[in-house]
Amino acid sequence: MEFRSLEVFHAVATLRSFARAADTLRMTQSAVSQRIASLEAELGERLLERSSRGALLTPKGEILLHHAERLLKARAELIQAIAAPQPESRLIRLGVAETIAQTWLPSFIGSVNARYSFVTFEIEVDVSANLRSRVVRQEIDLAFLLGKAIEPGITSIDLCSYPLRFVASAALPFPERPVPLEALGRHALISFPKSTVPYRNLQEMFQERSLKVPQIHASSSVSTIIKMTLDRIGICVIAPILIRQELQDGRLVVLETDIVLPTLDFTASFGTVAGGPLMASVAQIAWQTAQQWA
Repeated sequence: MEFRSLEVFHAVATLRSFARAADTLRMTQSAVSQRIASLEAELGERLLERSSRGALLTPKGEILLHHAERLLKARAELIQAIAAPQPESRLIRLGVAETIAQTWLPSFIGSVNARYSFVTFEIEVDVSANLRSRVVRQEIDLAFLLGKAIEPGITSIDLCSYPLRFVASAALPFPERPVPLEALGRHALISFPKSTVPYRNLQEMFQERSLKVPQIHASSSVSTIIKMTLDRIGICVIAPILIRQELQDGRLVVLETDIVLPTLDFTASFGTVAGGPLMASVAQIAWQTAQQWA
C-alpha cells in the first residue's frame, strides 16, 4: 500500500468530492478514481460511495480514514524531524474572525515570524461560518473561528474565550440597575452579522420572554459597531476586550444586567494531514499569544 494512495483517499474522504480532491492534489479526476479503485481492490473492500451528496465513506472507509490520518501525520512528522530542509518560503492562507483580527492578530504574526522567518501570511477576515466551510474545503490552511470544526480530517485547538456584554455610550441614561431587558429593548441593538451566534441569541432572548424584538443592526466590522455605539445609534453586544480604550477613557460603559450572554469560544482549525507539524506549531503559537491577552 503506497502513501500516495492513502493521501488521495484522505483527500477524497475529507473533501467529499473526487473533483475537489483532484484540484487540491493537482491530479486529473480519472487518476484520483484509479487510485481509489486500486486501493479498494488491494483491500478487497468498498471504501467510498458516490451519491448526490458527494463521495461518502462506507463503514470500512471510516476505519481506513482513522488509520490513514495517523499514518500520514506520523510520516509528515518523521520527514519534518529528520529529512526535511527548511523551506525558503511558506505561504499560510489564514482566515480570521473579526474579534481576533482586532485584538492579538498582529502579535501572533510577529511571534510566528520570529520563530519561522520563512512564513508569510495571506489573511482574510470573515464570519466563522464561512471560515469553517473554507478550512474544511482546504481553501484556507488555518482558521481562527468561533466554535470547533468537527468534520473528518480537521484538527481544532482551543484558543481563548471572551464574554459578551451589553455596552452603551456613557451619554445614554439608564437609571435602573441592573438594566432590565425591557429597557434595553427600547433602544436599537447593534450586533455581529445575522449568521452569527450573538445575533441569533439576541433575537431568541426577546422571543423567549414574549417581548417585541427591537431593531437590530448587524455588521461584520468591529470598528463600525463601536462607532455606531459611540454615536448613540444603539446599544451593542460586544466583548469588552475590543473596547479597552473606550472603556478606559469613559466614552463607553458596560451595562449592568442580569442577562446571561453567550461566551465567544475561539479555536484554531486546520487540516490534520495537510497542515502537518508546521500548522500544529503555528496553532500553538496562536494559543500562547491568546493567553497573553487574557
